[in-house]
Amino acid sequence: MSELPEPPGPGTLSGAAFFRPVRAGNAFEETVERLLQVIKLGVVAHGERLPPQRELAERFHVSRVTLREALGSLEQAGYVRSRRGRTGGTFVTHRPGAQDGPLGRMARRAPDEVEDTLAYRRALEIGAAELAAGRALGAQERRHLADRLRDTQTCEAVDYRRTDSRFHLAIAELSGSRSLAASIADTRMRLNDLLNAIPLLERNIEHSQAQHARLVAAILAGDPVGARQAAEEHLAATASLLRGFLG
Repeated sequence: MSELPEPPGPGTLSGAAFFRPVRAGNAFEETVERLLQVIKLGVVAHGERLPPQRELAERFHVSRVTLREALGSLEQAGYVRSRRGRTGGTFVTHRPGAQDGPLGRMARRAPDEVEDTLAYRRALEIGAAELAAGRALGAQERRHLADRLRDTQTCEAVDYRRTDSRFHLAIAELSGSRSLAASIADTRMRLNDLLNAIPLLERNIEHSQAQHARLVAAILAGDPVGARQAAEEHLAATASLLRGFLG
C-alpha cells in the first residue's frame, strides 16, 4: 500500500455545520456521521490530516474514547488511516465522489430514498413499539420477544442483520395490527438494502444491543412511553449511520 502524501499542515476546525456538538444518546453513531460528512464533502481532503483527537472531542462534546472508536471504525471501513510518529495523526484516505462498490451504487439512487425510508420506518416502528407495550401480552408472546432479543445477542456477526430483522418484526407482530406488521415487513426489505451497503460496525452493534434490551424491558413492563422513547433513540442511531455513509 502506497504512503499517503504529506498534508500541508495539521487539520484546523472550521464550519459549525460540521463540527458541532453531538447528542448524548447516540454519541458514537452521530460522531461517525459528522466525520463522514467532513470526509465525503472534502472539508478535509484526501491525504490531509484530520484535526487532533483532543480538538475533535472538544468540538463534538464527546469523550476521547468515543472519538477513538468512531475513528477506528472508519479506519476499518477504509475512510481514514492512522499514522504514528512526529508527522502522525489520522489521514483521510477516501476520495469524495468515489463510485465503487455497494456504497457507490447506493449513491447513484434517488437522493431522497434514504430519507424516505427512514421517515416511513420511524412512523411505523415507533408506533408498533408503543402499541406492543400497551397490550396485555401472553406468556408465549413475551417468550417470543425475549427469544428474538437473545438471538441478536448470541449470533455471529455474519448473522446479525438477519436476527436484527427478526427482532424488529417480532415487535411489529406484538403490536396487534396485522396491517402494521405487514407494512413494517415491507419497509424492512427497503431498509436492509440500505443497511447491507454500509459496514457492520462493532461498536454500533454493542450500542444497538443495549437499546434493544431497554426496548424489550419497556414493552414487557407495559410502559408505552418508555417503549416509544427507546424505539425513537434506537432508530435515530441507525439513521445517523445511514445518513453518514449514504447521504
